[in-house]
Amino acid sequence: VRDKLSMDPDQSSLFLFCGKRCDRIKVLLREPDGYVLLYKRLNVAQGRYRWPRKRSEAQAITWRQLDWLLSGLDIEQPKAIQTS
Repeated sequence: VRDKLSMDPDQSSLFLFCGKRCDRIKVLLREPDGYVLLYKRLNVAQGRYRWPRKRSEAQAITWRQLDWLLSGLDIEQPKAIQTS
């Protein structure tokens, strides 16, 4: 995170990474006593993640969008109920 993204992994953020095949996602979370690494692999029937390939395409997401990603959905859900 420091070397490639020039960001501080010790800040209170989640960092998400996706493999070349776009069927696996890793989530890095810093907690007070260490790091948590979550790994999710979609099975063939669920397809692939749509994932930014350039640093300029990276974006912040909401907890709801993270839940969608971990459920195998796209982060853009046009029919989802908007919350303020």
